[in-house]
Amino acid sequence: MRGAITAASGKPAVETVKVPVPAPCILGTVSEQVRNPRLEIEYCTRCRWLPRATWMAQELLTTFEAELGEVALVPGTGGVFEVRVGGEAVWSRSSDAAFTDAADIKRLVRDRIAPERPLGHSERQP
Repeated sequence: MRGAITAASGKPAVETVKVPVPAPCILGTVSEQVRNPRLEIEYCTRCRWLPRATWMAQELLTTFEAELGEVALVPGTGGVFEVRVGGEAVWSRSSDAAFTDAADIKRLVRDRIAPERPLGHSERQP
């Protein structure tokens, strides 16, 4: 009780409360770690290509969920849309001048991070 006075001393009783102390984090949080391989999709904010970038990120994460350590969306300008693995460009709109389909980008990413991995139906030829 707060303000309780002990009969023997006439002084306020002191309560001891144990507060749990969280264990120290040895490795840091996931946001502090860079997980490899890191895939980046840089997209033009002025062109409103965020939806295209998020769709591509979802496609690549779904396909390479065990092989990718991290996927980052990087806002840019100037009509940029570039997919990079480990900092190296895998595909860039500036060199192709038009968008390619997801299957082509998946093949390019696969060739960098898991060359032995089959892509299933998206790799079949008609």
